[in-house]
Amino acid sequence: MNQMTISEQGLALIRKFEGFSATPYICPAGRKTIGYGHVIREGENMPDSGISLEEGEILLKQDVNIYQAAINNLVEIPISSNQFDALVSLVYNIGVYAFETSGLLRYLNFGDFEKTTTEFNRWIYVKKQKNKGLIARRAEESQLFSKKSGF
Repeated sequence: MNQMTISEQGLALIRKFEGFSATPYICPAGRKTIGYGHVIREGENMPDSGISLEEGEILLKQDVNIYQAAINNLVEIPISSNQFDALVSLVYNIGVYAFETSGLLRYLNFGDFEKTTTEFNRWIYVKKQKNKGLIARRAEESQLFSKKSGF
């Protein structure tokens, strides 16, 4: 299968829900984060003065490359560009391991797009509490995933 890449529409979706922070902050999941939801890894140094929007874009694209590769490797059936964009946004937020072990991926690889779409709604919790931002994000992702165009 061809290696798919995220569209500008998909990147805009991630930017919208992650928001941009020039300075480090602790995300709802308790991780030190900067830019567009980039988790600062151990040994990764970020300037105390913060980062520019351009540096945030570089981090976003580096992170997206990781999630694109995971989706390209884990999804076993052909999907549309809209479906790919929705999945990249989801995996950007939940991580590769969570996606790899999810029912969503299982249903997707079975070709059950309807069940896959409903599975997005399982990923709306932070520390066992429903999160308004995640509810909104999953609604947009599942709507994008369901769009018929984008092949």
